[in-house]
Amino acid sequence: MSDATRDVEGAGVGAGAGADGLGGSSSANGSVRSDGVGDANGASSWTAPAGLPPSGTKPAPRPVFPFAALIGQTPLQQALLLAAIDPSLGGVLISGPRGTAKSTAARALAELLPEGQLVNLPLGASEDRLIGTLDLETVLRDGSVRFSPGLLAKAHRGVLYVDEVNLLPDALVDALLDAAASGVNTVERDGVSHSHDASFVLIGTMNPEEGELRPQLIDRFGLMVELQNAFEPRMREAIVKARLAFDHDPAGFRTAYARQQADYVERIRAARAALPLLSLDDAVHARVSALCIEAAVDGLRADLVMLRAARALAAFEQADAVTVRHVERVAEAVLMHRRRQQDAPPSNRREPQNDARPPRDGGGAADATGASPETSTDTDWGYLAPEPTAATPVKSVIPLDAKKR
Repeated sequence: MSDATRDVEGAGVGAGAGADGLGGSSSANGSVRSDGVGDANGASSWTAPAGLPPSGTKPAPRPVFPFAALIGQTPLQQALLLAAIDPSLGGVLISGPRGTAKSTAARALAELLPEGQLVNLPLGASEDRLIGTLDLETVLRDGSVRFSPGLLAKAHRGVLYVDEVNLLPDALVDALLDAAASGVNTVERDGVSHSHDASFVLIGTMNPEEGELRPQLIDRFGLMVELQNAFEPRMREAIVKARLAFDHDPAGFRTAYARQQADYVERIRAARAALPLLSLDDAVHARVSALCIEAAVDGLRADLVMLRAARALAAFEQADAVTVRHVERVAEAVLMHRRRQQDAPPSNRREPQNDARPPRDGGGAADATGASPETSTDTDWGYLAPEPTAATPVKSVIPLDAKKR
């Protein structure tokens, strides 16, 4: 239902006892005063009744569930905070079933950023809507670039949220991840190019039951968190109680977490400032390399993301240096969607056992194929020795005459 429809219905419900059923009084020139629907010239002079916003105004923003009030989402909160501190990580991919607070966490994070900007990318958006467009006619006529910004420009220094990112066309996902990793959006049309800053925290959510991302695209996300349904009774009860309390009194609920929210804002600001001051020693590099080799990841993107994530965590905790412990705490979020299943080591493979083969007649004599047991290879493992079977003699068969052509 549109806002205009709500306004009209709101005007009808609770209207006064006017003779025309509109709740207003008509003047001599046919205009309807105060709460009418128009005048004789067709110009609208309708004003909203008490309790409704004036026509044409934006509705008040909905209260946001506090980030500090999330329950049972510690890995998700850590990943989102790291991406907020260092957007060059490439964003966070959140995988999980419906109703696990994926979108709630994304909106809560946006409130902690200085701009508090949350931009939603709808599934039906075009590439021009995402990256922006260039007015080529203005370029050819005036020699100046006229750029119409898209959602990437709007999300600068904020959060770009993509629900069901696995259902987006691959071309959009690729452009999205390029801008998230580089912090710059470049639009090119017929030899004309325009670039602008696009530093934002990318948050994508997906339900694995509705399809997966291609490996080439899922690897571009810096961090990944997989959420599960809450089956622990006490935690489930606490989550439901918190949500009901927020819905009943959003302002009072948010006030209870105001101090923690302010602390998050200050720590993010301080971590961003401290990020360039932290160095990475050889022990940290060695641990990152070992973890990535053990996970058999492709390429070096995992190494770079893990080092940046460990540095962001150290900055958030106001540590003097990045340690191996920081690396180990961020490793799972970095490797979850990049880890490859390795083949079983040779020691775990089943080896042929010579003594398990059935004995053959003749000891070391050559068999029917001409190969002796000493010279046979493992390729005949599982070979069974021939066994004699009973044969029944048959009478001579008289051949039939050849068919005449």
